[in-house]
Amino acid sequence: MALRAAIDTVTEAWSARRADLLRYRRVTGRRHRAPDSPACTRTGAYSASERFSQPGFPSRWSTNRAPGSCTRREAIPLSESIDTPTVTPDDVTPEPAETVDPEATETAHPLTAGAPVKPESPTFAELGVHPEIVRALAEAGIERTFAIQELTLPLALAGEDVIGQARTGTGKTLGFGVPLLQRVTPPSERPAATAEGEAADRERDVPQALVVVPTRELCVQVAQDLADAGKHLGIRVTAIYGGRAYEPQLAALRKGVDVVVGTPGRLLDLAEQRHLVLGRVKALVLDEADEMLDLGFLPDVERIMRMLPDERHTMLFSATMPGPIIALSRAFLRQPTHIRAEEADQGSIHERTTQFVYRAHAMDKVELVTRVLQAKDRGLTMIFARTKRTVQRVADDLAERGFAAAAVHGDLGQGAREQALRAFRSGKVDVLVATDVAARGIDVTDVTHVINYQCPEDSKTYVHRIGRTGRAGKTGVAVTLVDWDEIPRWKMVAEDLGLAIVEPVETYSTSEHLYTDLDVPTSATGRLPLAKRTRAGLSAEYVDTEGDHGGRPKRGKDRDDRPARKTRERTRTRSRNGVPVAGPAGARPAPEVTEVTEGPAAPTEAPASGPEASASGDGEGKPRRRRRRGGRRRTGGSEGNAAEAGSEPESAAS
Repeated sequence: MALRAAIDTVTEAWSARRADLLRYRRVTGRRHRAPDSPACTRTGAYSASERFSQPGFPSRWSTNRAPGSCTRREAIPLSESIDTPTVTPDDVTPEPAETVDPEATETAHPLTAGAPVKPESPTFAELGVHPEIVRALAEAGIERTFAIQELTLPLALAGEDVIGQARTGTGKTLGFGVPLLQRVTPPSERPAATAEGEAADRERDVPQALVVVPTRELCVQVAQDLADAGKHLGIRVTAIYGGRAYEPQLAALRKGVDVVVGTPGRLLDLAEQRHLVLGRVKALVLDEADEMLDLGFLPDVERIMRMLPDERHTMLFSATMPGPIIALSRAFLRQPTHIRAEEADQGSIHERTTQFVYRAHAMDKVELVTRVLQAKDRGLTMIFARTKRTVQRVADDLAERGFAAAAVHGDLGQGAREQALRAFRSGKVDVLVATDVAARGIDVTDVTHVINYQCPEDSKTYVHRIGRTGRAGKTGVAVTLVDWDEIPRWKMVAEDLGLAIVEPVETYSTSEHLYTDLDVPTSATGRLPLAKRTRAGLSAEYVDTEGDHGGRPKRGKDRDDRPARKTRERTRTRSRNGVPVAGPAGARPAPEVTEVTEGPAAPTEAPASGPEASASGDGEGKPRRRRRRGGRRRTGGSEGNAAEAGSEPESAAS
């Protein structure tokens, strides 16, 4: 512990010294000159408009510097404000890409324009993006760069390692996706024949780029976005994640793949089994690195990174930058540039999200939630809870009260989780109850309300929860229910984020201010009226459990469709001492009746029964011999066998 404290102290001192040095450079425009070398010509950090106005901008960031120049470059934080009015282009939904797995196409939504765009932002074509990628983005209604992309693309396209830090819903996926796709050589640009003159086998192609994400839902979403952006190049994208059978994913790898998007556990498993070849990866992306740290995936990520070539392009994106993530970036990134898409003093919560915090009793929370779900102009709603049992219980209670609700948590199979997400995106259900892990992987732009059924553990969890609403320039509402024993935890969250709501108002399902704040009709009750139950529900969405571990058979083969099992006709025979007895089973045999005649009675033989009868018979009614346990292994077994052997000559002699 003392060593850890000393290391933390040195790290903080070094960070403070480094921050002072960077501040000095930005203010004075001076840099330290190395011994016996000319002064560096780069002065300070340029703003976005100054950089794009200067001719020959990419050459200033090129890794091929002239001899004698300063090759040492510190991590320089760049910032860009996004508080300007937004202009959202018309959404154009493209056809699903054919280069990604069918499961990913069905689960994720197509690439659409979402994050805020400034009118003066440069276009993707002006930054030198491949024309085919520009055309694919234009079909989705995306022409100009978002805030994080405006700062990230010039550096990433030049091959610089980048650390991107921005709030959720600001377009980070294309910030690393476009440079990633541009570094991949598509199959159409590769040689059609080998050096020996044989036709090239595209099934032997190994991944050229790797994207590591923390959750399965985010894996499917990122794979779909990359496939849509690179569909005109023919780039093959495959999603590799747990919870699904190995066979479909192995088949996709055998067919040849260019970009792999996966979770750390399944990627490491396939790499150690030599099914996934990582020796030719040219670009690596770590998305939501802080979430991987929270889930305990950081050791697996480090093992994966050690399997990659040393000469590669690495990009790390995260909403927050804790100490272990900074240490990871120092170990595996080469002189990265730290980019922030907002001002340093800007909050991490969207300003377009209206927040309400109520002190609610645990036994009244479900009733209170039913009132919130009947608010005016409510669209898709997400409810977050801490435990899996609470998530399932709340979803069942809401479904019983008439709401179209579905649950997403770790106890469900992957097929059931994807079924719930598909139903939520398509509008068949409008209420999704999920745990905190699902907060990172669900990207739906039409979420209007977020309800924290239980107080989040910390400020970071709170930010990621309510970050599901207020996206793509839209407004949202966040409602947090705090129980009496959760007041100290909420005070820590409020103080950390600088929220004005420190003491929540005591609220019940019948409180007047609840109806006034959320515009809930006064006639609302704990059950949804029959006239408003217009959603198809979760049962209307199919569930694909074929690839689940321990799942049910393929859909379409329900119990009603299976052929009826043939029953065997069994006959029961009553026996006594191993001898069949006539008559129905369970009935005693009738006694024999003999006629009495005059004169000397003929001797009558009694009915044969017992061992003697069986011995004199033909062997059909021979009784079964009782099986003796232990046999000769017992201590007296040898003596008994000897007695039996000695009695055999006597019986034979008689």
